Amino acid sequence: MASTKRDYYEILGVAREADEEDLKRAYRKLAFEHHPDRNAGDETAAEKFKEATEAFEILHDSDKRARYDRYGHAGLSGMETPDFDPRSVFQDLFGGIFGDIFGGRQNGPQPGRDLQVGIELDLMEAARGTTRTVHIPREENCTDCGGSGAKRGTRPVPCRRCGGKGVVLMSQGIFRLQQTCSGCGGRGDIVTDPCPGCHGNGRVVAKRTVAVNIRAGVDNGDRMRVPGEGEAGAPGAPRGDLYCVIRVREHTLFQREGANLICQVPVTVSQAALGAEIEVPTLDGPVKHTLKRGVQGGDVVRIGGRGMPNLRAGGRPGDLLVQIIVETPRSLTKRQEELYRELAEIDQKNVSPERKSFLEKLKEFFKVEPSVASE
Repeated sequence: MASTKRDYYEILGVAREADEEDLKRAYRKLAFEHHPDRNAGDETAAEKFKEATEAFEILHDSDKRARYDRYGHAGLSGMETPDFDPRSVFQDLFGGIFGDIFGGRQNGPQPGRDLQVGIELDLMEAARGTTRTVHIPREENCTDCGGSGAKRGTRPVPCRRCGGKGVVLMSQGIFRLQQTCSGCGGRGDIVTDPCPGCHGNGRVVAKRTVAVNIRAGVDNGDRMRVPGEGEAGAPGAPRGDLYCVIRVREHTLFQREGANLICQVPVTVSQAALGAEIEVPTLDGPVKHTLKRGVQGGDVVRIGGRGMPNLRAGGRPGDLLVQIIVETPRSLTKRQEELYRELAEIDQKNVSPERKSFLEKLKEFFKVEPSVASE
């Protein structure tokens, strides 16, 4: 059955070649118009808000957008497109400016903050996958007070200004505005007798050790999410997540180009001219490869399946691109020199088509006889 979903570009009212700023501008306009906090009880507005948010969430992600442009909605069925909270997407995009206007603080205990850490790997670790242990300082709920901030045997009292909600509502024209309560700083309660262990904060900083499983095929700049290893949330709320940013060190033999690897392999003049079996380095060790006759310096030989695992292709490996470097000997034995001189004499008597073409171009450039040019 054909998809009943509307075209994402049509939903946002933008052209298919729209850039990131065009998408943000269009989404911002629709989100403000249909935001649930501005249209309380209006199910149609809530649905339009969700529809616009879904369209923006797909189109501002380059990988998802490429799949959608090529295959339409069907192309997204195999990708990770989890259910999302439209308010969360809106908050992530505009929260710094409009967080207190539209849902800056949701009722209920607040989840913990996300953390980020860098992990450096060598190329082999990136190719095979590995486990790394990271040490992070993070906020934990105080064990003395259970995170309440109140001295043991006491408890916080609800804030009178906001009634324990952490926010106060204000009206401004057609808008109903939410602002963080200044009386309790958004907590919803006030600690009158602070816990001595955390001085009323409810949090203490502790060092934690986390084992991170690195997937095979990661590349520079990839972010790996470790759920629930961020900072503690308010009592009753989940922890934040830990994001690991990957950096892969340069390798002495291989350069990386996406899932492909590139390496340079030197060969002798005779090997290039006659063809030869050579050894080529790979991540799994050297392999034999037969060069064809007449290979030229700079030619690239492709060896399939000897690159890096491709995370976007189910782990299928890329290729190894071998650039041939023809080495000219710097020193010769007496016998080698004799042979090269004999070869040079043959080359002078039997001019190849390529050499003949070059001499003709040279003659045209200088406008002289070939005999003069060769003197």
